[in-house]
Amino acid sequence: MGVRSKAVWLCALLLILVSGTEARADSTYPLNNDSTVREGYQRFFILDYEGALSRFEGVLKTHEQDPMAMAYVQMTLIFRELYRQDLLDTTYYARENFLSSNRKVEVPHDVAQRIEDLTNGAVSVCDQRIKANGQDKDAYFARSYVRGMHAAWMTLAMHSFSSAAHQGLQSRNDADQVLKLDPQYTDAKMAVGLQQFAVASLPRFLRILVGMVGVGGSKEKGLAMLRESAAGGTVTKVPSMTALSLFLRHDGRYPEALAVAHELAAMYPHNFLFRLEEANLTKDAGRGQDAIRIYRTVLADAEKHGYFVDVRLQLPYFGLAETERGQGDIESALRDYMEAEKQPNCSEWMRRRAQLNSGMMDDLLHHRDAAIEQYRLAAAPGGDQSQADAARKYMKTPYSGR
Repeated sequence: MGVRSKAVWLCALLLILVSGTEARADSTYPLNNDSTVREGYQRFFILDYEGALSRFEGVLKTHEQDPMAMAYVQMTLIFRELYRQDLLDTTYYARENFLSSNRKVEVPHDVAQRIEDLTNGAVSVCDQRIKANGQDKDAYFARSYVRGMHAAWMTLAMHSFSSAAHQGLQSRNDADQVLKLDPQYTDAKMAVGLQQFAVASLPRFLRILVGMVGVGGSKEKGLAMLRESAAGGTVTKVPSMTALSLFLRHDGRYPEALAVAHELAAMYPHNFLFRLEEANLTKDAGRGQDAIRIYRTVLADAEKHGYFVDVRLQLPYFGLAETERGQGDIESALRDYMEAEKQPNCSEWMRRRAQLNSGMMDDLLHHRDAAIEQYRLAAAPGGDQSQADAARKYMKTPYSGR
């Protein structure tokens, strides 16, 4: 089984939650209509996590027992940390077996504990509401929402595949219950559609491994439900679009996937990750020169004061280098891998990935001494060791592939 089949539903959780939501007054959790909540999401849309967090913390202070108020803060803490760790670039999940890699994500204890407390608190409140009223569709929806976010956290930060799979299934079951109570609750269709497609993409032995035997799935049903959510959802329009883009890419339906990705980037031009995803998807579609143009446009926009919030240039530089490498432009690839590794806010994991790949490019250019120095950096003791084995291998035998 390929890594992409293995990781598709996990990556979808990432994309869905990165995208944020778009609250409207109809058919949505009541608190989503609060003006401060809407402001918080608008900050979240452009990756201003601090601005979003300050607003959501204010909402939680005045709605202490509302599970969605807890979910807003939980969501923002999760994705602020994932962004800080350079874990919101989907190419990592599409190309590497990240679950079995040697990467260890060092999460500050207070952040991890707050996420767990908020998750448990929200689920507990929903449990109490459902016990008191089994027809409380909003409580089922809130529990589905918070469980889905926690599943993404367990996967991307903790590399706990089995735990995340079970939480993803619980999220779907809650969403199913919402639709039984109210078939017009379009928002709930996203979680069901996500799980339908994801389960259908997993081979039987992996489903056995994570204890999902007997859980049904259908790619086409999943895509159909996501399209319904994207067309008529209130808090799931944009998230459903991002899931559609990923799933269509997974099945090689690049023209359709690119159309969705381009629409998202046009809707939110100041969302650094949406812009980056359009470039990544263009690269994966085999349109190397077009991808290079998009990466360079993102980098040019990043030079404009205030255009992006907390930009992480290592991500477009690394993607650009990968594309140039695929186009046979080894010198440009070397230059941009090195640009990625020298960015001041680059995570140690990303820096060592860039160092390893810089060494590989140096080897292809017959710069053996420079290549060995890069491999030594990538394999240095302490800290992230996910690139160490490959770096030691190439210190012994020069890299000769592409």
